[in-house]
Amino acid sequence: MKNPSCPECHRRDFLRRATLGSAAFFTAPGAFAEALTATPPMTEGPFYPDKLPLDTDNDLVRINDGMTPAIGAITHLHGKVTDVKGNPVPNARVEIWQVDNKGAYIHSKDGGLNGPKRDGNFQGFGRFMTARDGRYYFRTIKPVPYGPRTPHIHVAVYRKDKRSLTTQCFIDGDKGNAKDGLIKRMGEPARHLMVKFAPIPNSKTGELSAEFNIILGLTPDDGHE
Repeated sequence: MKNPSCPECHRRDFLRRATLGSAAFFTAPGAFAEALTATPPMTEGPFYPDKLPLDTDNDLVRINDGMTPAIGAITHLHGKVTDVKGNPVPNARVEIWQVDNKGAYIHSKDGGLNGPKRDGNFQGFGRFMTARDGRYYFRTIKPVPYGPRTPHIHVAVYRKDKRSLTTQCFIDGDKGNAKDGLIKRMGEPARHLMVKFAPIPNSKTGELSAEFNIILGLTPDDGHE
């Protein structure tokens, strides 16, 4: 019997069921003729967890061995971390953090901003070490708006414990994007942070696939702007 809280089981199920349409996800290392555009950095924001949860794995939908999943549209966030030449970056630590379905971060100073008590079944933060081919994977929920912000997921990438990139990814086509202050300030480069949240064929629960490929530039970003 499959363990419902096993992140690896969810990852295997996702890879087996999902139709991944992006050619970039399967591109062979070093196959690019020209340098790629590095993923643009974006501010960390005020609510990186000030106290990490006990469970920091890559399944944010279930905490430890809990049987009750988080509220929200389950989303398989995945992609590849490469350098600007298209070479995979293995053993990079990818971190994500985001609000729950009620718009609350796991941060001691965020409770008063969002009204209802946050979803105790949502982990809110996760980590994953990239594989040899640079791939990473998270099971989370589709992001929701937070205050004046459009839905987004915070992303940080570390190489040898040094943060190389701090950024955010967004739902491609969300109506809130046009009003988001950080997106407007960034301008055209923000298009590299837009991610399609596509329904997974034959999913009985309406699960989504979201592919966000991350390209690290040559100059590390300390991520604390």
